[in-house]
Amino acid sequence: MGNIQVRLPDGKTTEVSSGLKIQELAASLGIDSNVIAAKIDGVAVDLDRALSRDCTLDWISLNSPEGLDILRHSTAHLMAQAVQDLFPGTQVTIGPTIEDGFYYDFKRDRSFTPEEIEKIEACMRELAALNLKVAREEIARESAIELFRRMGEEYKVEILGDIPEETVSLYRQGDWVDLCRGPHVPSTGAIRAFKLTGVAGAYWRGDEKNEMLQRIYGTSWPTEEALREHLRLLEEAKKRDHRRLGRELDLFSFHPLAPASPFFHPKGAFVYNELVSYMRRLYLRYGYQEVITPQIFDVELWRRSGHYDHFKENMYFTRIEEREFGVKPMNCPGHTFIYASKKRSYRDLPLRYADFGRLHRFEKSGVTAGLTRVRSFSQDDAHIFCAPDQIEGEMAALLKMLREVYQTFQFTEMQVKLSTRPDHFIGSLEVWGRAEDSLAQSLKKEGIAYQVNPGDGAFYGPKIDFVVLDALRRGWQLATIQLDFSMPERFDLSYVTPGGTEARPVMIHRAILGSIERFMGILIEHCAGALPVWLAPVQVRVMTVTDEQKEYAQKVFEELKALGWRVELDGRNEKLGYKIREAQVEKIPYAAVIGDREVKEQTISPRRRGGENLKPMCVKDFVEMLKAEVTQALGN
Repeated sequence: MGNIQVRLPDGKTTEVSSGLKIQELAASLGIDSNVIAAKIDGVAVDLDRALSRDCTLDWISLNSPEGLDILRHSTAHLMAQAVQDLFPGTQVTIGPTIEDGFYYDFKRDRSFTPEEIEKIEACMRELAALNLKVAREEIARESAIELFRRMGEEYKVEILGDIPEETVSLYRQGDWVDLCRGPHVPSTGAIRAFKLTGVAGAYWRGDEKNEMLQRIYGTSWPTEEALREHLRLLEEAKKRDHRRLGRELDLFSFHPLAPASPFFHPKGAFVYNELVSYMRRLYLRYGYQEVITPQIFDVELWRRSGHYDHFKENMYFTRIEEREFGVKPMNCPGHTFIYASKKRSYRDLPLRYADFGRLHRFEKSGVTAGLTRVRSFSQDDAHIFCAPDQIEGEMAALLKMLREVYQTFQFTEMQVKLSTRPDHFIGSLEVWGRAEDSLAQSLKKEGIAYQVNPGDGAFYGPKIDFVVLDALRRGWQLATIQLDFSMPERFDLSYVTPGGTEARPVMIHRAILGSIERFMGILIEHCAGALPVWLAPVQVRVMTVTDEQKEYAQKVFEELKALGWRVELDGRNEKLGYKIREAQVEKIPYAAVIGDREVKEQTISPRRRGGENLKPMCVKDFVEMLKAEVTQALGN
């Protein structure tokens, strides 16, 4: 068969016989047993794959992101095998990996019970212990269709009908087989630490017009220790779930008569408005002007902007006096009319328009989730109209502002992604190339590391997305900066240059918090509902030990209230411990305890929500402490 040259990850080249399997080469080189797959010239393959040509070889470790993905995909197969072993007649459909786990959708006549999920997990452990070899097989597509038709797997037959290739790959472990591209672990023994985490309904191919299936979720990790830590974080995430905390803290609620559109209660409305006020204070410093634009526009606007062709399925429409109107899903087209309302000179630029207008987007009910995915929302939205030679300066200011905001909310870690031209776009390739280069250069100049996210830009321009890590190290995409050369062209925007000629401005789309609703949900989970003093709807609760202190407690309450602090008085005839626990559950930053000694000394005894008791102090000193805490948090 002859010999071939294989370039190894360390840069060295080795000569091997053609047809040698990768796992045989790995064994001869003493490669770590944590290697579960490999890459041939950058393409992931099974260790059982034979080497047939000169190539570059890289190892995929179980502990790498790619390795984890392969492990979880293989665990999904193990789960599907266990389900069909235990419940013959159940059909398997698709079983992809997701963040930190996997799922598989099944067609079964009745729902899986919690007891059955436990049986499935136990069966998976038995199959893993058998160390069944996982083998890839390539067959003609028509032969695969006949195979799955005989097996009664109608969904697999449908999937195969959509595959254009003449040859497809199957994976077998024991007597179980599934259609899959792979790669997979060499044997089921590599699957060591897993847990099934839930069951939910799911429409076939995500379309509510199709049949409802059952989706079993799970997670899989290289070690039991890693699994335990992940499950611990899941439990912590449940405690921090903003939907639960929003209800418990009386911040917001939802009602089926307004799907995916939150009702903000008084305390929640305060937090919401304070977030907006915080951004407005920044706008004064960073040179933004706030504008207000209409809620609905004739569809002609949305055709002209490109949204009708590229975003129509996410919009709401209505007919008025024989005209079709669209409810605005974003502010940008409306801002172009303000810009175009009079002739602009280079001396006017840059113009920075901010808009907190309410937006509406149709999100399918299956993807809405509390405040983080809603249909009615507002953004800290802004659009900057500038000359091309001002892009660099505007980007620098935007990045400075963005860092200041995230520092205020204690998001200390951030990942940055540059999203490039999608398949469906408006504008020329030349303009797109120029826009992508401008964003990349701005990030490099500011020393910000980033990764390219190919094809994920907006239809009108490339964008930079900023992903923050919360207290549980979960990533949330918040800020976005988009560079747009197309919309100024579509709306025929111009400015007079120093030479007296007309030129096109560049439009920068920008949001830092993003949706206020979504940011609020993320922030609640980040701080587990314990909002900072400056943002908490109730900052202090004054509480008495007995009825004897009511008069002085009322005086303290009135004094704090008069000074502008958000304060409540708890003078109920309840035990002090009960009152304190209640304030802690409600995440109130400070309890001001008043007993006989405090009345005598005209002081209060502050207690932080975390349980720390501070020394008694007068109201004036307490207020100065609060002021210092707010100043430190806001950096002013």
